[in-house]
Amino acid sequence: MTEYRQQNGINSTASQQDGGAVKNSLGFAKPVSETRVVVAMSGGVDSSVTAALLAEAGYDVIGITLQLYDHGMAVEKKGACCAGADIHDARTVADKLNIPHYVLDYESKFKAQVIDDFADSYLSGHTPIPCVKCNQTVKFKDLLHTAQELGADCLATGHYVMREQHDDNKVIMKRAVDHSKDQSYFLFATTAEQLDYLRFPLGGMEKSYTRELAFKYGLSVQDKPDSQDICFVPQGRYGDVVRKLRPGAIEKGEIVHLDGTVLGQHNGVIDYTIGQRRGLGIGGRKDGADDNSPLYVVDINPALHQVIVGPKEALAVHHVQLNEINWITPSLVEEALVGRDVLVKLRNTAPASAARIVSDEQGERIGLELAAPEYGIAPGQAGVIYDAHNPDIVLGGGWISAAPTLAFERRNRQTSA
Repeated sequence: MTEYRQQNGINSTASQQDGGAVKNSLGFAKPVSETRVVVAMSGGVDSSVTAALLAEAGYDVIGITLQLYDHGMAVEKKGACCAGADIHDARTVADKLNIPHYVLDYESKFKAQVIDDFADSYLSGHTPIPCVKCNQTVKFKDLLHTAQELGADCLATGHYVMREQHDDNKVIMKRAVDHSKDQSYFLFATTAEQLDYLRFPLGGMEKSYTRELAFKYGLSVQDKPDSQDICFVPQGRYGDVVRKLRPGAIEKGEIVHLDGTVLGQHNGVIDYTIGQRRGLGIGGRKDGADDNSPLYVVDINPALHQVIVGPKEALAVHHVQLNEINWITPSLVEEALVGRDVLVKLRNTAPASAARIVSDEQGERIGLELAAPEYGIAPGQAGVIYDAHNPDIVLGGGWISAAPTLAFERRNRQTSA
């Protein structure tokens, strides 16, 4: 039976025997004091406690905070990571822990790899997830490379996800013990090579215990609220950010019912997402069978600058297509994929649901048939795949490139007619 060794516990007295070599709690066959760890410190509770745990255990800890964007509008806003106040908080925690701390200016990298993609995705009618792009590029690529240049044995973050290693050195990702805080959805693009270098000390504990540790260590961020919004989007106003980044690219258009009736006008498709019900800028229908039925955004046609609305039934999705597929541990999916039963999570706030892989284009694109229809699935979001027999194991995932609904199929018929 394959033996697993959990890599989340941080205890300077813990060690494992692996092939005769004694390994410390981070899995390295060397003394704790000689094991260098770079901690990504955002200024929040989770990353601060991560640094505190490692420092207390005796590791050689270096804290790094990334300045990712012009924080002028967000300095006074609690809950936005990596803003000016958060950099100050991270520095204060590092001083408390007596560890070196550096602030790196990654603004140009972040804009090129995350913010520009965010704006362009919204303009195309998609609903992007910049946090995944940030982890995929800036944090687990650029920052990871910086940690390696500093001679660090690993990069530790405050993400709630589990990292486990087999006795044959095969590493897998699993959902956090605290499922309510699990962040595996945002980490599906992590590669096997990156996972080998990463450590997630909080994955094996409840969030409430993390708060207790923050009080125990007397950290200044012990009462700081969790981040809720995208860090570079003050007040959650996505449209305002896109208008600032792409002036002149946004055009007004019509809000149209599925039956073709024009119900109103809008100031840009960027203000709408698939599945949206509130804030449509229109009232209920004044005529017809749908008089009292709630209306949802069921499709966005950026080419015609149209927002299409209709009943909830029109949002039903039975099949999804994912592209840019990443398998975190390739050996777990070596057999033929077509016909394999899996669980797939199509929104971060939704549970993983049963699905079957029905097509596989050499790992670049896969098709999934859902066991039950899902609603409000938008292209540009992520589809994260979990093992059907062990739902805690994260196999990988991809970006939703197609989630055909009744409204989408109707548009395609009109286009081809």
